Amino acid sequence: MDKLIIRGGKPLTGTVTISGAKNAALPELCAALLTAETVTLHNVPGLQDVATMLKLIRNMGVQADRSATESCTVTLNAGALHSPEAPYELVKTMRASVLALGPLLARFGRARVSLPGGCAIGSRPVDQHIKGLQAMGAHIVVEHGYMIASLPAGQTRLKGANITTDMVTVTGTENFLMAAALAEGETILENAAQEPEIGDLAEMLIKMGAQIEGHGTSRIRIQGVERLHGCAHQVVADRIEAGTFLCAVAAAGGDVVLTHGRADHLDVVIEKLREAGAVVTAGAGFIRIQASGRMKAQSFRTTEYPGFPTDMQAQFMALNAIAQGTSTVTETIFENRFMHVNEMARLGAKIQIEGKVAVIEGIEKLSGATVMATDLRASASLVIAGLVADGETQVERIYHLDRGYDGMEAKLRGLGADIERLKA
Repeated sequence: MDKLIIRGGKPLTGTVTISGAKNAALPELCAALLTAETVTLHNVPGLQDVATMLKLIRNMGVQADRSATESCTVTLNAGALHSPEAPYELVKTMRASVLALGPLLARFGRARVSLPGGCAIGSRPVDQHIKGLQAMGAHIVVEHGYMIASLPAGQTRLKGANITTDMVTVTGTENFLMAAALAEGETILENAAQEPEIGDLAEMLIKMGAQIEGHGTSRIRIQGVERLHGCAHQVVADRIEAGTFLCAVAAAGGDVVLTHGRADHLDVVIEKLREAGAVVTAGAGFIRIQASGRMKAQSFRTTEYPGFPTDMQAQFMALNAIAQGTSTVTETIFENRFMHVNEMARLGAKIQIEGKVAVIEGIEKLSGATVMATDLRASASLVIAGLVADGETQVERIYHLDRGYDGMEAKLRGLGADIERLKA
């Protein structure tokens, strides 16, 4: 397997372009299943999860082509889709496969989707997806590792419904949005997730002819239509990639401008960075961060958007590990999202886990060592730690990193980091 070699101690300076958001691109690729017309997506990131999703929908019979001149542009046409199925062998590494369930059921009246895989960061049950689609009239059984969904005899469309989830679920909200767009009647989603990626999906669906109001709030109203048409849409910038680079600069020091960055999607993270001592300014389509010396440790608690994102917890913990003072990090979303702590300890970090709380005692220097990535965001935290560690750090199992960061080592190298990828 590939690994990264990082020689720490170099500040980061220059400009970096933020890619399209993985968590918007994946549901938007599935949204193309809702129409027989052509859908063009721009700013699609070159990630392993995106490649997996493209392979999955091509297996269904979807024509999906990357532009020969712009690799970030993907053209999709599901007019000849012949197999509404997401088999285990294609989705075992990617939880987002569950996003095929709603659109397939809404357009074809049936679907067979494997229970999803993904990072081993804790329980992320699909029962909310099933309950919501059942409320819309679907018959769903789970057997032999698959969700098998169909409409009752004589019924050609899902029915609008009031859906209130037991918890805030991002992929559940996305599945219901796509399914409700073609349902008969009105669907109201209560306790809906409010992430920017959901708003971006809703805007794409509206371009396709969907009638949606309230996206970006906890209550979304969808009036179903009989058919959707094709569209062209640009995937929103990846706020988690942007936040990761902001944390990297705060830890390593330097002066970096993030183009395509959306500061309005990172309010809580940016406020914490400012409190830590970084200077962060922003305007239309850019974020600039300037940092020098050790930051001040910051405590925080992860929660649903617009709170502090769980997907930024590990990266900010890497910053806290070399900051001045002691901090606490409380993880409320996933129960296994402290797996990076043991690897950070190999670099010298002083972190104690007490249930859902990590107590970090900041130290002046980390020391390079060989570490192993355990999940996507843990990978990024170990890269940040390596950027500030004395000597050489080797980060192994970086296939996790490739699932969510488009050319991260090349972007960091462009900012002056001493980092290289060693091919297996």
